Formats: sequence, C-alpha cells, structure tokens
Amino acid sequence: MDDPYKTLGVSKTASAEEIRKAYRKLAKELHPDANPGNKDAEERFKKVSQAFKLLSDAEKRAEYDAAAQAGFGAGMGGAAGAGGRRPFNFRQSRHQGADFSDIFSDLFTDFGTQTRQPPPRKGADVRYSLTVDFMQAAQGGKHRVVLPDGRKLEVAVPAGAADGQVLRLRGQGEASAAGGPAGDAYIEVKVSEHKYFSREGDDVRLELPISVKEAALGAKVRVPTIDGPVDLQVPAGSSSGTLLRLRGRGFATAKGKRGDQLVRLMVALPASDKALRDFLETWTPPSGYDPRKGMRS
Repeated sequence: MDDPYKTLGVSKTASAEEIRKAYRKLAKELHPDANPGNKDAEERFKKVSQAFKLLSDAEKRAEYDAAAQAGFGAGMGGAAGAGGRRPFNFRQSRHQGADFSDIFSDLFTDFGTQTRQPPPRKGADVRYSLTVDFMQAAQGGKHRVVLPDGRKLEVAVPAGAADGQVLRLRGQGEASAAGGPAGDAYIEVKVSEHKYFSREGDDVRLELPISVKEAALGAKVRVPTIDGPVDLQVPAGSSSGTLLRLRGRGFATAKGKRGDQLVRLMVALPASDKALRDFLETWTPPSGYDPRKGMRS
C-alpha cells in the first residue's frame, strides 16, 4: 500500500480537517464521473479513497503510524527495508495489543469503489392470467390468484376493468438472488362474455325483445342493467333496431364517470297467435307506407 499521507499530499502531523480538505479536493478532481474512461484517474481515485478511509479513522491512523515506526514502511513489501530491518509480519506480530493485519483488511472495500458497483439486480417478474365474468369486471371486486410459485395473492380488480387489462402488483414477483428488490407480478384480466350484455368502449349494449303491441302502442318495460333492472319507456311506433340510451348505466371510466347503456329494440313475434294472424290478414297499411322505400336504387 502507498503511503496514505503522500497519497493525499499532507504531512504526517496534518489535522483531521486538513486531511478532509485534501481528500475532498482530490476526490472532486479524480472522481470517475468527471473522468469517464480515464483508468489512471480511476486508479488514483481508489487510492485516495483508501488513504482517506484509513487516516480519517483516528484509531486506525494511530495504529498505522505505530506500524510504520515499528519498521513497516510504504509498500508493505516482503523484502528487508532500509537499515536491514526485516519485513513486518501482519499475521504474526502485535504492537501495543493491535493486530496490524486488521488495519488494512477492509481498505479495498472503500466507499469510492462501492459507488461504482451496479445495484443488486431486481428479482424476475411473474405473469398470471385472471378470468372474471362480465359483471365482476363491471362492478369490480377482490379475487384470489395462485402464482406459479404457489403463493396466493388477493387481487383488487377495479370497477370497469377491460378484457386484456394488466394489473401490476409491485414487489410480488420472484425474490432477488443478489439481495435486490423483488420483481413485480403482472395480472392480465380476461373478461368472459355475458349472455345478454356486450361492451363497446365504456358503453354497455343490450338487445331488448319487445312485443308487437309494445312497439306499436308504446309501453314502460323493465330492462336489465349492470346495476340491476330499471324502467324504460318504449316510444309508440318503435321498430326493430330503434336505439334507446340509458345514461350513466355503463362501465366506470378512468375519469370516475360512467358510460351509457345502449338498448336496441327487437320486435319479437309469437310462434303461433291466431288472433294476430287474423288481424294482419285483414290489415291494410296506410297509403304511401313502404318499409323498404329507402332501399330502392
């Protein structure tokens, strides 16, 4: 090891403040961030950091000075030093009860070197697919999933969740082998189809069968929604395909609002109704009535 006093450019009688100022000046000049790609500066920065770590610790500095006075000079070599002194043996010799091998045992893990080490790698992420029915996606709720490693997690599916939406659970992935943070769990939501409802953006669509009488004369009918049944007024003279809107009865949006429910009326005829058949056989459409008028070319 080089003489730490010479490395920092201070005298052996330098005060703690003088040592600190010398280190700060050199560290600023030699820091790898200020000298990218400069190996010489990087090596000097390491030595400066090691020297400061030793001399900034009063106890270790005193032990180092004692070791130097005992005949161990700069370089920590194994050959005889000046004056024919034999090499100082850290492992076997003690001075004033101190094991001098401990003085230098951790110098090469100084904070200057550690700052250049990459952070521990994050654990691996895991992916899982969660299937919920249409109403569960609409209303939201908590669901338990079992991850590939056997762990059970409770997943909060937000109201209005869409098919294919991915939920991120931070820190619920695999543990890091290097002591870093755990990975994340990504839960893909799959929404199963509903018997009556379908989704279009944030709107819910529904085809509602009505009778000929309800279509012709108008009526108030009960309509299913994702919040439960509500009343809907069917206008008189409605045809199949007429679209009615129930505002605020759709899926929750990202902005905290609700989409609508779009109700398409579908006139449904009974399979067998003699009275209706007899009436229609004698019924004469009004003059000028042609349901396919707009389709003529």
